[in-house]
Amino acid sequence: MSLPPSLTQHMVRRPHRIALLQHIAEQGSITRAAKSAGLSYKAAWDAIDELNNLAQKPLVERSVGGRGGGGAKLSQEGERVLQLYQRLQALQAQLLESPEESGDLALLSRLMLRTSARNQLHGQVVDITALGRNDMIGMQLSGGLEIQAQITHDSTLRLGLEAGTDVFALIKAGWLELLASGQSATTGHNCLNGKIDEILDADDGPSEVRIVLPSGQKLCALAEADHLRALKLKVGSDIQVQFAPSNVLIGTPL
Repeated sequence: MSLPPSLTQHMVRRPHRIALLQHIAEQGSITRAAKSAGLSYKAAWDAIDELNNLAQKPLVERSVGGRGGGGAKLSQEGERVLQLYQRLQALQAQLLESPEESGDLALLSRLMLRTSARNQLHGQVVDITALGRNDMIGMQLSGGLEIQAQITHDSTLRLGLEAGTDVFALIKAGWLELLASGQSATTGHNCLNGKIDEILDADDGPSEVRIVLPSGQKLCALAEADHLRALKLKVGSDIQVQFAPSNVLIGTPL
């Protein structure tokens, strides 16, 4: 079974989120699975969106009908990931039998990457273009989507980037700008088309806007209520999301 390195490492450093898959398989509902896992409904969907973004195919699918009018279920890919997670759990239990190996496992956990970036998209490097002291890194995401990141040439060398390298793009929610469908994007910026899936209003501050891309991956952006009203954006609206290549961080598997 071959999984993206970014998802495999996520299974090691964020096991409680992978464990959510088991609750979904057992409960058949996000609401019940979240309660069983000790998570809020929002935290559960945040976890699912992150897992789906890192995987080659969605791990969780919404199901229509049934008790309560609908629910969620694991895709075939999700079932395979859950089986692998259960095998890793068994291996970890064997490691914990030794105090020395248990300490080493804790060290590995501390060395794994953690980031505050809400948007983490798995992809591969397709090309690298030199721009003086910087490089423009072309990346292909799931579903054939392409974006670019501008990083220093030293970073390209340090990360060992070349065509075919597995990477994940990190983009903070505040770095995404929402445009109405058909609105002209800023020259040189990345621009992705999508549809607004959910808008979470805040009592104080910008709203959280969830955008689903044609690939099924989701982005999280922040937008003021006045901006959303001015563009007449609501759940179900077609939308564009733009962001500068310099606002895309690149990570590679350890």
